[in-house]
Amino acid sequence: MAAPKKYSSKSKKMQKKEVIKTPLFLIGGGVIILLIASFFVFGKKPEPFTPEVVGSPKLQVDEALVDLGDVQLGKTVQTSFEVHNVGDQVLRFTQKPYVEVKEGC
Repeated sequence: MAAPKKYSSKSKKMQKKEVIKTPLFLIGGGVIILLIASFFVFGKKPEPFTPEVVGSPKLQVDEALVDLGDVQLGKTVQTSFEVHNVGDQVLRFTQKPYVEVKEGC
């Protein structure tokens, strides 16, 4: 019969240290991730909303008129604007919203 292998006490200690280091590394990393996530969740507080209209929704656009100047025929231009509900009720569109384009003089 073959004799069982004997390990020195030094190798057993090293194995225990490696086993201990791995969970501590994972736990430390998890704690850091949780701290970062909690900073993003609790760090910014929403601004209080004060409706301009009470009892109904109201649409407000940041730019009511956009002047793009003279545009050559066939040239594509882009613009953007923000739309907000400043009422205290839910704003629902019953039809697909559209933007009216008017030709200047």
